[in-house]
Amino acid sequence: MLRPAILMFCVFSITTGEFVVAGILPDVAADLHVTVGAAGLLVTAYAVGMIIGGPLLTAATAGIDRKRLMLALLAVAVLGNAVSALAPGFALLLAARVVTALVTSTFFAQAIVVAVRSAPPERAGTMVARLAFGMNLAMLLGAPIGTQIGSQWGWRATFAAIAAACLIGLGLVYWQLASPHEEHRTSAVAELRMLRRGPVLMSLAVTAVGNAGVLMVFSYLAPLLTGLAGHPAARLPVLLLAYGVGATIGNLVGGPLYDRNPRLFQPLLLALLTAILAASWFVATSPALTVAAVVAIGLLGFAIIPGMQARVMATAAEAPTLAMAVNASGYQVAAAAAGLLGGLLADSAAGPRPIYLVAAGLTACGLLMTVLVTRALAK
Repeated sequence: MLRPAILMFCVFSITTGEFVVAGILPDVAADLHVTVGAAGLLVTAYAVGMIIGGPLLTAATAGIDRKRLMLALLAVAVLGNAVSALAPGFALLLAARVVTALVTSTFFAQAIVVAVRSAPPERAGTMVARLAFGMNLAMLLGAPIGTQIGSQWGWRATFAAIAAACLIGLGLVYWQLASPHEEHRTSAVAELRMLRRGPVLMSLAVTAVGNAGVLMVFSYLAPLLTGLAGHPAARLPVLLLAYGVGATIGNLVGGPLYDRNPRLFQPLLLALLTAILAASWFVATSPALTVAAVVAIGLLGFAIIPGMQARVMATAAEAPTLAMAVNASGYQVAAAAAGLLGGLLADSAAGPRPIYLVAAGLTACGLLMTVLVTRALAK
């Protein structure tokens, strides 16, 4: 059975390619003779690839042996990042990023299923948290290291390093496949039927709605902290690091709490997050208190994720892979919608401050939906 640490490393390697682009965007634009705005299509295309292509690829590969499929996905990730490093023009680079995005969503869904099924059911949240920790590390370490590599040796070296990391992950996964056991894989039709079940749909909706508020606040942390709270712009990287530290702690704590008592702790964490977001509106102009709020929002915002993922796994137990891919897409859709709504609020006459209250309202909706799903599953 694949060790969770190996899966976490693979998730770290693949998702670093998603987060690092923001740090090397100006260098890519200058080298390939496109505007920074045009280079930003790399981010948009990647997100679209995950939202639309990820579930489609997951459904298309539903009948393939899971572990060999993961090897193939990692091979495509190696190839996609290698092509990105060698691309002579922007069009080929854009195509390579889209292909890599398809692999990212599908691999993450496969990895969660393998990790959760490698442990007792009562440890599902902990296993999800371990994989999500790989994504946390990609944000906290992978993106800054990749950006530094780009500044020292050029942006192509960044993608080359990610390709090398994915290749190492591929080797580790292959090493763990010495004696693969045959697993019954459901068909794409069975996976699609599972998505029609009420508890599954509600669990997927909880992920989108419950995370939208935090994603909105995170998208507009800069104007909230500098323009509203009065922090100097030079302090923003430190505040983002504080958010990331809180998110890492929350991720590691949230999984075990869910495993201990999902009916208690998942709603409780969402209730605390709702309260913190609402309280942030009251302290929005206080530099000291907004620091505490940023850490608390990061902590609670990521503490709720392992439970949401584990809940989707539980409700779609017979055919979970496509549900996990759609869940990841729902998260990306929530991020896009949160960015749009947050922009409208930030540009309004009231300024960005109402973002906190709207975020609290969205999280409260996620809390209500969680309670309803919990009751439905208990019957």
